[in-house]
Amino acid sequence: MNTLKGRLREFKLAGILNSLEERITYSNDNKLSYSQFLELLCEDEVNNRRDNSHKKRHARAKLPTYKTIEEFDFGFQPSIDKKQINDVSTCQYIKEKKNFILVGSPGTGKTHLAIALGVKALLKGHKVLFTTTAEMLRQLHMSKADNSYYKKLNEYLAVDLLILDELGFKKLPNYSTDDFFEVIAKRYETGSLIITTNKFFENWGEIFDDKVIAEAIRDRVIHHGIICKINNGISYRTKSISLDSKN
Repeated sequence: MNTLKGRLREFKLAGILNSLEERITYSNDNKLSYSQFLELLCEDEVNNRRDNSHKKRHARAKLPTYKTIEEFDFGFQPSIDKKQINDVSTCQYIKEKKNFILVGSPGTGKTHLAIALGVKALLKGHKVLFTTTAEMLRQLHMSKADNSYYKKLNEYLAVDLLILDELGFKKLPNYSTDDFFEVIAKRYETGSLIITTNKFFENWGEIFDDKVIAEAIRDRVIHHGIICKINNGISYRTKSISLDSKN
């Protein structure tokens, strides 16, 4: 048995290694054939690799918290089309290299939905990365100091779904407009974006210092974009405070 386990470690068959003794007992008790026994071991290996892959992708996604579509209270934001969110949850837009843009006032559930859609994408085997817009641009700017810019840029290009949170909460520094355009332009028709923003598209010129680049960014985002406009409603944060005070 020790020799067999050593070979399984050598071949990196951790799923089989972890379940081997239990499967032997189960097979003996149920008088399984060799082929049935082997099928069980192969299934254990497949499941183990799938679980490990999901764990690694989830860690690399850098989601700030865990949110689901199911726990989102659509009753507090009736302007959100629940059917549209459910359609986007299928992740077909990722296969089609489309974008999903959530536009609305602060506190209306945009980040919750963005994270929840990221969770859905991970469950379907996609590579995901979550970041605030400001943090991405800060990282890109800092990477120029040690000549790791293109390596850092590739981190935002290599994933199937890049989630950019909080675009427009403050005007971007002059140096960051070109970097933001670089990310958007290189992902255009090659990978999907989820963007949350409190600025409607006609006001994106207020975010960037260059209105020409702002228009170029907007056009690329919208061209293959699915838009979810959230009208001013009850803030999720205000809702939580109200519930706490009642308790």
